[in-house]
Amino acid sequence: MANRFNILDLPGSGQEPNRVVGWRNGQAVSHAELVTRTSQWRATLQKSPDRNVALFFHDSLEFAAALLGAWHAAKTVYLPSDTLPATCASLRTLVTQYIGDFPPDCQPVGVPADDAASVAIDDFGMLDANFTGLVVFTSGSTGTPQAIPKKLSQLATEVATLAQLFGKEFDNAAVIATVSHQHIYGLLFKVLLPLAYGSPIEAISLSYPEQIAAAIAMRDSVLVASPAHLKRLPDTSIWDAGTQRLRAIFSSGGPLPEDVAHATARLLGRMPIEVYGSSETGGIACRQRHADNGDEWQLMPGIEARIAEDGESLEVCSPHLPDATWFRCSDRARMIDARRFTLHGRADRIVKIEEKRISLDLMETRLRQSALVAEARVVVAAGNRDRVAAFVVLSTAGRDELVKQGKLALNLFLREWLAECIERVALPRSWRYLDALPVNAQGKTTQADLMALLNDTVAQESDRATGPRTALLEKDATRALFALEAAPELPCFDGHFPQTPILPGVAQVQWAVQMARDSFALPAEFCGIHALKFQRVIRPAMPFSLEMQHDPLKNSVSFRYFSAEGNHASGKLMFGAAHV
Repeated sequence: MANRFNILDLPGSGQEPNRVVGWRNGQAVSHAELVTRTSQWRATLQKSPDRNVALFFHDSLEFAAALLGAWHAAKTVYLPSDTLPATCASLRTLVTQYIGDFPPDCQPVGVPADDAASVAIDDFGMLDANFTGLVVFTSGSTGTPQAIPKKLSQLATEVATLAQLFGKEFDNAAVIATVSHQHIYGLLFKVLLPLAYGSPIEAISLSYPEQIAAAIAMRDSVLVASPAHLKRLPDTSIWDAGTQRLRAIFSSGGPLPEDVAHATARLLGRMPIEVYGSSETGGIACRQRHADNGDEWQLMPGIEARIAEDGESLEVCSPHLPDATWFRCSDRARMIDARRFTLHGRADRIVKIEEKRISLDLMETRLRQSALVAEARVVVAAGNRDRVAAFVVLSTAGRDELVKQGKLALNLFLREWLAECIERVALPRSWRYLDALPVNAQGKTTQADLMALLNDTVAQESDRATGPRTALLEKDATRALFALEAAPELPCFDGHFPQTPILPGVAQVQWAVQMARDSFALPAEFCGIHALKFQRVIRPAMPFSLEMQHDPLKNSVSFRYFSAEGNHASGKLMFGAAHV
């Protein structure tokens, strides 16, 4: 393994002190500054005897310094995907210290003052390859997240593998990401590989297409994304200026539909490089879709694969695993030859409903085959009697049918569509129509998020609601994104154009104020609204979204309602006596 790719001696990786390792708010951060910050975090954490710490930062450069500082202070770092109350509660049995952007009740370690003297690179020394430096968590897409310990040798080996595969794309290119480093994919591609290879990092993940387009037009870059983000790229001219400077696009975290891969290549000029793996195994294989390779995956160097004794499950033997034993994956596969395979859905999504074995994958595939459906997920809701719940993103034709026929009629139609290949006893009993499937910072749709939506729907439908059905899609300290639906029976539709009911503007403002208060810490006083615009009507049962941006310094929340049809309304809510 070449030293250039060895994270065990980071931050002393042979880089020049003045070399730019990233940008924060447009300002360059040098390698020497990163080394100094790492030293400050090490000194802070060495003061505590606690061995296990939880780490969460939105800023990737501060995260990198704290991570390296923790390792050099001999701390095992637990990497949660978010800081939601349930996540923090589960961490309390595992860690004794919290570092970074955790809520106050976690009592996070104070950020060290940025005034320590610089340290020499060789002051750090080599890390112990056998040290369990990291614990990551599975995504929770099929159940409760599981803790996965990682030795530093596993991470170092995987960084070296990725450098061997993608070194020419990363060499001197800026790394722009839409995904979080709090998951193994983002950690490797957005932090460890760039640092080891000398590629500068954009400190903050980019959410908006306009931000991404501006960033890739500024300098040679690679884009680290997920299928959830690539599906939402708008077909506009904003990409034209950056296509010549974009070295590569990476996608991981879930299947990238073939049509999305080709649409991305048409818009950005590069076919995405898809990476297949898991929290347990690390990277396993990669591919770029071309006419001659179709759905084939190519194993990464040093990795072996085979089909398990059940005749369908993929098993791998990998240096990214803790030992040389074979690991059974949760995916069905077919080997083409010793180095290539195709995937055929998850192997662990067979459930029993009323003693009938039912494939949830088959159900989702069948739903997606309907012209009314764009995306679908189904889960089993446990109770006195297990039932299947369906979460559906409708196509344009499906949204039209929902408006024309109503939810009950659409439920019945899709049930009959499924009944052609699914036994009726297992057909979904609960249906939820969304503007988009909920995704976390890693672009994953987790079972917990879907179950929360289902519980929310049951609670809301127990009485005649006064507000919309809501589902939290994304949330951080300053931004929140919700999927909403205004049910036809809401009181605000009563008498508001009976022949063609629309959602009143006053209701939209009231909902925005309430959801802003629920999402962010705001002063008690509501002082008014600026730049209020109503652009398109919102009709009953129409899926739409609400995005809010919180400016803590100004005590303001900018909001916009939008859907596949475009923007519906926007404005800026003002809170606090200072605005009176």
